[in-house]
Amino acid sequence: MTDDEQPNWDFKDRDIAILCELSKDPQLSSRELTSVLKAEYDIDVSHVTVSESIRRMRDEGVFREAIIPNEEYYTFALFEFKFNTEHFEDGWRDAMEYIQGSKHTLFYFLSDGEYQWKTVMMFRSSEQISKWIHNCYKEHGDVIANIRNSSVHNVLKFRTDPQIYEDLRSDQTE
Repeated sequence: MTDDEQPNWDFKDRDIAILCELSKDPQLSSRELTSVLKAEYDIDVSHVTVSESIRRMRDEGVFREAIIPNEEYYTFALFEFKFNTEHFEDGWRDAMEYIQGSKHTLFYFLSDGEYQWKTVMMFRSSEQISKWIHNCYKEHGDVIANIRNSSVHNVLKFRTDPQIYEDLRSDQTE
């Protein structure tokens, strides 16, 4: 599966329970998950079935795995990019690949409105943030009219709630 394809998956209660439990503790082994599924969900399957289900969901793109460092090590910043439409056609792809390929880019997305590209980026210092912005303008200033950045302070929540996967169950019945 490629990153731009939508997963094609028919969720079973077992799959939803596995996603819920892995979002609570991504380090659970398939054997531990098997025990939790039996105790918490009354789902009786082998650890091999659990392992296979996880592998197939991962391969299909149902979830992504990423190593995200503890927020205490980095300053997170939200960057929003406004464009110079005069030069956009000639340079947008290089600028997009520059941002996407940056080691500092954690999350990169498109949005509506005047600022259409947005990123959540990680830096070790405010000096790194300034240097990155400077270099971005130096390389792609003809395309980017303005970078609006906000430092993210006091991260209060940094995880996926397991309950979000319950929505998948309700989508099945609709």
